[in-house]
Amino acid sequence: MSKQSNVVELECSACLKKYDSSIEQHLCSCGKPLYARYDLKRAAATLTLNNLKSRPLTLWRYAEVLPNDPPVTLGEGMTALVPARRLGASLGAFNLFVKDEGLNPTGSFKARGMTAAVTRAKQLNAKTLAAPTAGNAGGALAAYAAAAGIPAVIVMPADTPSANVMECQAFGAKVIKINGLISDCGKYVADHKQSEGWYDVSTLKEPYRIEGKKTMGYELWEQFGAKLPDVILYPTGGGVGLIGMCKAFDEMQEMGWIGSERPRMVAVQAEGCAPIVKAWEAQRATSEFFQNAATLASGLRVPGPLGDFLILQMLKQTHGTALTVTDDEMLEAGKELASREGIFAAPEGAATVSATRKLAASGWIKPNETVVLFNTGTGYKYSEAWQRALQA
Repeated sequence: MSKQSNVVELECSACLKKYDSSIEQHLCSCGKPLYARYDLKRAAATLTLNNLKSRPLTLWRYAEVLPNDPPVTLGEGMTALVPARRLGASLGAFNLFVKDEGLNPTGSFKARGMTAAVTRAKQLNAKTLAAPTAGNAGGALAAYAAAAGIPAVIVMPADTPSANVMECQAFGAKVIKINGLISDCGKYVADHKQSEGWYDVSTLKEPYRIEGKKTMGYELWEQFGAKLPDVILYPTGGGVGLIGMCKAFDEMQEMGWIGSERPRMVAVQAEGCAPIVKAWEAQRATSEFFQNAATLASGLRVPGPLGDFLILQMLKQTHGTALTVTDDEMLEAGKELASREGIFAAPEGAATVSATRKLAASGWIKPNETVVLFNTGTGYKYSEAWQRALQA
C-alpha cells in the first residue's frame, strides 16, 4: 500500500481552486501559481523543536511540511546564521545577522527550491527538466537533475556569468543561450515545452520550488530559538524566497508555533530592474513589465515576476517595504560585508547591506531590532562583477 502523501492538495494562490497533487500540475487555469497544502494538525504532532534536535542538518528535517517522496538531496539547507556585529555597528542596526545561503550546494539558495522540485518531478516521472535562468537557478537545476538521473535543458541569457554556464555544462545539462533577458528565456521554454516533452521547472510554474525555499523561514525560527526576527531583507527578483518564507510563517501559525505577528519583509531590488518597488511606491496590487532592465546582479534582472501580486500582498500584510539599490552601491556594500564579516556575497546579497543602511538612517529600522539580511549566493560565482568592483 502506498504511503499517504504529505501534500493533501494543491490550491491556487489567487482564486483558491483546488487540484490533485498526485498528478503533474503547473499553473492554475487562471494562470496563477499553485501552493502545496498540508494537514498541519497532523504535521504539528511530530514536527516539534524536540524532535528536530535529532534530525539531519538539511532542509529535509522539516519532512512533515514537504513532499514525502525519496529526497533527491545534496545536503542543502541549515545554512549559517552569522551575527554581524561590526557591520551592524557601521549600518546603525546593532542586532544584525546574515543568513548565508551561499553555503548551499551549487553556491546559492536556489538549491533549496530545486531539491524539492526535482524530488517531486522524479516521482511524477518527468522525462526532461527545463527552466529559464539568470544564472544560479540553472546551476542548481542542472545539479539536482544530474543527481536524479534526469536530463535537463537550461535556457539562459547570452550574458549570464561564465561560472553559471560552466557549471550547467559540467553537470551534463543542455545549455541554450538567448539574446535577451530571463523573460525571453521563459518564453522560449513555454514555446518549446509541449513539443519537446519538457517538465517546466520555471519560477512559480510548478508548486514545489516554493516548498524548498520556505524552509528558510523554518530555519530562522529554529535558529532564533523558536522566535522570529523583527525585519527580514530579501533580494527580490522572482521573489520565491520571500513568498515561501511568508507561506512558512502562515503554516507555523496554524501549527501553533507563533501568533499573528510577522517579521517586516523588505524587498530589495536593483535600480536598473525594479518592477516591485515601482508598484509598491504607486500602491498597486500588481507590477508592470520593467522595460530595458539592466543590472550586474543577474538574479535581480527579472522584469516581470509571475508572483508580483503575492510579493506586494506580503509586503503590505507584514508592514514591510520595498526599495532599490544601485549597482555601485551593491559592489561597495559587498566589499564592506566581506572586509567586516568575512562573507563574500553575491551582488544580490550585498544589495541588502546597502538597503539596511538606508532604512536604519531613515528610522524605519530601529537600532536594536533583530534584523536578518539574506545573502542569496556566493560571490565566487560573480567573478566578472567583482573584478570590476575591486579594480575601481
